[in-house]
Amino acid sequence: MRTPVLFLFFALSFITYKSKAQEFSEAIEYLEFVDDYSKDISKRMWNYTTAIAHSKNDRNIERKRNQIIKAYDKGIEAIQSAKSFEGEEFKAKVIESFELNKNLLNQDYAKVVDLKAISEQSYDNMEAYFLTQQKANEKMEQLQKEYSEHLDAYANRHNINLIDSESELGTKMKASGEVFEHNNALYLIFFKANIIENQLMKSISEENMVAAQQNISSLKSAVKEGLEAIDTVALYKDDSSVVRATKEALEFFMVEAEDYLPEMLDFLVLNSNFQKLKSKLDDTPERKRTKAQIDAFNKKVTQVNDGVDNYNKLSNDLNSKKQQMINNLNLVKQEFLATHIPKS
Repeated sequence: MRTPVLFLFFALSFITYKSKAQEFSEAIEYLEFVDDYSKDISKRMWNYTTAIAHSKNDRNIERKRNQIIKAYDKGIEAIQSAKSFEGEEFKAKVIESFELNKNLLNQDYAKVVDLKAISEQSYDNMEAYFLTQQKANEKMEQLQKEYSEHLDAYANRHNINLIDSESELGTKMKASGEVFEHNNALYLIFFKANIIENQLMKSISEENMVAAQQNISSLKSAVKEGLEAIDTVALYKDDSSVVRATKEALEFFMVEAEDYLPEMLDFLVLNSNFQKLKSKLDDTPERKRTKAQIDAFNKKVTQVNDGVDNYNKLSNDLNSKKQQMINNLNLVKQEFLATHIPKS
């Protein structure tokens, strides 16, 4: 006897749920209903874009991406549940647009996150990261353009005058894409020289003179190529700030390679020869050591003592100027992004 009661309960629940489906008496009401979700998503997407530009907190950036995905799910569910106004065509296109955008965030932008994690490991990784980010942004821009076309078509059919027919998010994404493209092109030029300089410092710390000399030559070549490449990078809104800062960074690397490092390497060679001489002298019993050996050793001691002071001075000065260069480049980039991709 209980089965009919349960059946009745479920049936009533189903009818009650269906009766709550939102209905619209005018076309503009339905458009405003859809637009409420679009505006929320656009706001979240722009917050995500600005976080990429300004935030150093990768977890915060990833959290914002996941929030957008949830916002798309919420919008899709609500639009699917609501009754469409005069046909299903516009409703289907809106849901399709939302689904495509959600998939883009789930797949393409997720790949951007993965590539960012390994981008600093090599020039190829950094280039792949920037290229994937650029392509994802271009896809998003195109999807927003198509979405705007659906809105226009619906509005025209129902004689609704849209104040701004172009997607606000699409416009912002297009502008931010141009900003990132300029910034990333210049950073790749800097990064190519910078990664060689890092390898150079590693070879010096390991006292690998052959590798150090090779890296000095590679650094000079990268700087020359970089200075030529900078001239081909188009300015964004006549803003040359990042161009100037990148040039200054490359010019610093050239001064480092031509003025600092040869003198520092000379000392390392001197010290290496001294260690060999000392080892040979240590292996010679005192009674068998000649005056010439002792005089040569003492001369090297004096040279090394004088050289180590100069080496430390050069090293400290180089590190200080390098940090100033990096700080200046980072500051200029931050100001460039803050100017052209404002946080609000």
